[in-house]
Amino acid sequence: MRAAVYDRYGPPDVLRIAEVPVPTPAPGQVLVKVAATSVNLSDWECLRGSPFYARLGGLRSPGSRTLGSDIAGRVEDVGDGVTRFRPGDEVYGDNLALKGGFAEYAVAAESALAPKPAALTFAEASTIPQAGAIALQGTAGAAAGRRVLINGGGGGSGSFAIQLAKRSGAHVTGVDNARKLDFMRSLGADDVLDHRRQDFTREQPYDLVLDLVAHRSVFAYRRALVPGGRYRCVGGSVPALLRVATIGWAAGRLTGRRLGVLVVREGPAAFRPLTDLCLAGEVGIHVDRTFGLADVAEALAHVGEGRALGKVVVEVR
Repeated sequence: MRAAVYDRYGPPDVLRIAEVPVPTPAPGQVLVKVAATSVNLSDWECLRGSPFYARLGGLRSPGSRTLGSDIAGRVEDVGDGVTRFRPGDEVYGDNLALKGGFAEYAVAAESALAPKPAALTFAEASTIPQAGAIALQGTAGAAAGRRVLINGGGGGSGSFAIQLAKRSGAHVTGVDNARKLDFMRSLGADDVLDHRRQDFTREQPYDLVLDLVAHRSVFAYRRALVPGGRYRCVGGSVPALLRVATIGWAAGRLTGRRLGVLVVREGPAAFRPLTDLCLAGEVGIHVDRTFGLADVAEALAHVGEGRALGKVVVEVR
């Protein structure tokens, strides 16, 4: 089968398309014939090996040679003990543990997958699992009368998060680069900020901040919150994440604020609620561009360099 592989951390040009063996599902695993895999910022980080936590699978070289976790496709084969799926079933899910989605076939744990709704295309379904889980959990607590800020609001998780927060009745501010401001407004953001020109931690304080690209100090984030407000980050620089994880709790507690790293729950139970909202037409799926398997490097760069408006999908043919 064809797969996008890499043997060392680096820029997109370390990727190449190679012929590799079709994987065999182990007990409890499913072999999926991949139709589409969406690109997440985690793919870009694992490609480059930066921030440092992206090297947890291998400090010197990648633990997985093929990236891509948010997969959608048809079941080709199942391992021993699999009872929920059979060949021919259409499935989707976040295969973060095993990755391998930028290929013609990928193995995934049965527990990571859910039946794909017939009303969604494979490309649409692939956009939901990881980004949807982050957006749902990151905006929990958004409600009418509250001010919510999404830093990184123009990307995959951010585009869902803005819509979810707005749906709750909150006043929503989206932060991203200048070319994404109109896009965030189209998602429902009441206010938008260009992060290159405005520091959101020096604007008015918020009840809830979801930060998808953390890089400031704990004290700046505390300043961005009203008393009783909550700051959650997922993704960003290692120093920023470590500061939030280690001293954020204490720094916030002293002034009645809560700061912490969002530990994202995975699996179908974490992303299916967003799927239901998409099927009901209450949340939109925004696919900026689709790429073929031969263009995985370009797809990753489009996301990693901050050019994507919403989600980017690699369609495997």
